[in-house]
Amino acid sequence: MPKLRVAPDLEMFYLIDDFTDPWTKPETVLMLHGLCESTASWYAWVPALARQFKVVRTDMRGFGQSTPMPEDYPWSMNTVVDDFIALMDNLGIERVHLVAAKIGGNVARRFAARYPKRVMTLTLAGTPAPYRDTVAERAVVWGKEIRKDGLESWARRTMAQRLGDKFPHEGSEWWVKLMGRAPVSSALGCLLPLPSTDLRNDLPKITCPTLVITTEGSHLSSVDDTRAWQEKIPDSTLLVLPGGSYHVAASDAERCARETLEFIKAHAQK
Repeated sequence: MPKLRVAPDLEMFYLIDDFTDPWTKPETVLMLHGLCESTASWYAWVPALARQFKVVRTDMRGFGQSTPMPEDYPWSMNTVVDDFIALMDNLGIERVHLVAAKIGGNVARRFAARYPKRVMTLTLAGTPAPYRDTVAERAVVWGKEIRKDGLESWARRTMAQRLGDKFPHEGSEWWVKLMGRAPVSSALGCLLPLPSTDLRNDLPKITCPTLVITTEGSHLSSVDDTRAWQEKIPDSTLLVLPGGSYHVAASDAERCARETLEFIKAHAQK
């Protein structure tokens, strides 16, 4: 299976899906998943994107088939971003269309702010506000729950808010099992550091065209609150879908993929 040593403490797992015409030179889409997820999270997006772009899916440090992190690992948003830059360098990829969901959207905003010349477009689906003062309190509660009952139990209890009330039960169970397989040490270690990183100063530094996708009734943030931070990204667009899920990349995967494809194509290099 494809892995690269991108840092002394990290072998990063990745997948490349490329069904473009073999005589073309497609641009690259790099996809960043959420907390306790993996490359598998993007299964419904790949068919739409990979016919026209080279799609690179990765397992973030600590998750999926990448190297697990000990609970006391000193998580840093910049370190996680640099992991992906190292992957791009190893694969010979200069610039990407960056697509991210949930906490992956936090990483992606820092990525686009620090390395603006390496990001052609940015798509953020179901992404938290750039700063939340309730993260520390929630991390303590969730950490106790995970230690007591395990990741799968925590994922099942919180899945209804993630996926909304119209997502099929079998689908919810698939997501529960996916998140439940994550290394507990990695999950506990990053519950606070990554979600609590203050990204407010990053927003005006994001210079690429940006698409922000949310839902009308997201439990993560209201439409007005989402619009408030989205408008601080200079060249950005807000897309509001019906429904109450906050993991819109999963609950509305085909619609999100289709909208993202059109957005990227509109801004692809000529």
